[in-house]
Amino acid sequence: MHLPDCIIIKPAETMIKLGLLITLEAKPGKEAEVEAFLKSALPLAQNEPDTINWYATKINANTFGIFDTFIDEQGRQAHLKGPIAAALMAKANDLLIKPPLIEPIDLLVSK
Repeated sequence: MHLPDCIIIKPAETMIKLGLLITLEAKPGKEAEVEAFLKSALPLAQNEPDTINWYATKINANTFGIFDTFIDEQGRQAHLKGPIAAALMAKANDLLIKPPLIEPIDLLVSK
């Protein structure tokens, strides 16, 4: 017997509601190292069950970003205290012009 395909929709209370926007400005000559660091962080993000989405971006030649999403504040705080944040802060003085700009955000809608 063949069962029809179905779509599972999460209840509203489990929808992704929170995020972080993080901006990183690389020191001159450190752009490749910042990019390599971000790429190397992917396995760490994949091991964080409460980090639903994690994106590393290049905004321009020396500006990079991270956008990640969470279902709840507990997940967001766990990420901020996790291994990616610790590794980033350990390298920030060497790689970045200024400390990372970390902006907690609320997601209004998503697709």
